[in-house]
Amino acid sequence: MNHWPPEEYRTFVPEFNLYIKHLNHPLPPYIRLNPIKGKLSNIMGLLNEEGAVLEQTPIEFFFKVKCAQELGNLLSYHLGYIYPQALASALPVLALKPRPGDFVLDMCAAPGGKTTHMAQLMGDQGAIVANDRSFGRLTALSANIKRCGITNTVVTQYKGEHFPYGEYFDKILLDAPCSGEGKYRVSADGRLLFKIAGRTNLPAIQKGLLTRAFDLLKPGGILVYSTCTLNPEENEGVVTSLLKKRRAYLKAWDPPLQWHPGIRNFKGHLYDNQVIKCRRFYPHQIDSVGFFVAKIIKPRENGQANSN
Repeated sequence: MNHWPPEEYRTFVPEFNLYIKHLNHPLPPYIRLNPIKGKLSNIMGLLNEEGAVLEQTPIEFFFKVKCAQELGNLLSYHLGYIYPQALASALPVLALKPRPGDFVLDMCAAPGGKTTHMAQLMGDQGAIVANDRSFGRLTALSANIKRCGITNTVVTQYKGEHFPYGEYFDKILLDAPCSGEGKYRVSADGRLLFKIAGRTNLPAIQKGLLTRAFDLLKPGGILVYSTCTLNPEENEGVVTSLLKKRRAYLKAWDPPLQWHPGIRNFKGHLYDNQVIKCRRFYPHQIDSVGFFVAKIIKPRENGQANSN
């Protein structure tokens, strides 16, 4: 029997008992429609022919889907018309708000859901550097970029914390490797499913990635740090570490899904006052993966920031 969630999570997870109950229910599948490859009306028509039933969500292009077939077997998938993707995974991209003409780094990009979403919002204009440290994961990343008809993206392979200096970016997305607690489910016999094991000292890895990402940002630029975990040590703790080391500040934003502000303290650790501008998303309230999103600004020399 796995003891999840930890009792101390009761101090910050809203409707804690409802959250525990929700862990026993599978999360519904969602898809993102891809207008780079075709008109939305044509894509929806093909999905209808394939037996997919769509339900609109508060996020543009994202739909909850019911389908007797596996989504990866659909013709619409192989044509690049759709991208199966958790609803909550759209949130970091919406916070970053990439636009046509931006120069963007996706530091931990594979398998490419957020990369291809950004390219879509950019109208396949500007440029994205999609980086991942794992050679094995680059295959899926490159395949998804190609399948979605994207031409504004190049793929690189570096350890994120060692991504080379030389080019500086308007916007950077760091969807960091994490403990994945927002994905956890519990089986009927009480076993904890989807638990990510084998990673040690994740906060140290995340802090190194976040510091390098900030240093690669142009003055006035925007950096979004996100995880799919609930653990404050990987979230507010990591953001606080950056705020102590660099001249950075957080910017509040209004997500389209139910959210809660970042928490100020956990297990005796007091985090920076600014972390209340971070956004927390809980699985039982949004019917998707749990997420944490922080929107970080690098000031211009005159102290002003990007208006986005």
